[in-house]
Amino acid sequence: MSTYRTPKVPASEITPHNAWLRRRELLAAGAGTTFSLLGPSIASAMPLQAAKSKYTVADKLTSKKDVTSYNNFYEFGVEKSDPSERSGDFKPLPWTIKVDGMVGKPGTFDFDQIMKAFPPEERVYRMRCVEAWSMIIPWEGFPLSALLDKVEPLGSAKYVALQGVVRPSQMPGRRQPTLSRRHRAPRRGSVPNAEAAAW
Repeated sequence: MSTYRTPKVPASEITPHNAWLRRRELLAAGAGTTFSLLGPSIASAMPLQAAKSKYTVADKLTSKKDVTSYNNFYEFGVEKSDPSERSGDFKPLPWTIKVDGMVGKPGTFDFDQIMKAFPPEERVYRMRCVEAWSMIIPWEGFPLSALLDKVEPLGSAKYVALQGVVRPSQMPGRRQPTLSRRHRAPRRGSVPNAEAAAW
């Protein structure tokens, strides 16, 4: 018989409902920190010179057309093609990362400083979605841990909070509620009412 018991998670450790609702912003910020930015700018005018890494798979890569035209970035809309069709007005530069809070060396880094301090590497991942599709995608960027090592989080720090840009003028999906009832999207985490649980 196992002696393991599921730990009791105190309410103070559970993600607050309003933070959970803003998770796309968090993910967008993480993507901006970890992966290269795409868009009509000098950042995309020249391809990154990414070093190969040990993170790869032997399978054939998914075509660039499929990778760039079938994805979820609700900042641009709820349909799979919305990011490729509706992100043309998004301006990724100027782009900075500000690190503050419980760190020994707070700072603000612009795109050029990031590229110089953290040479990009290529990682190939097999992405499997709960919507029953999968792709094999090469990502170019740098590990978040490299940035964290540079800013030296204090021993008392427990979490990393990321906040991304929200520009409704450039992000059509941010101009209206993200998911409507017709999308019946799964709601994970906090379920405020019985109707929401019926997805």
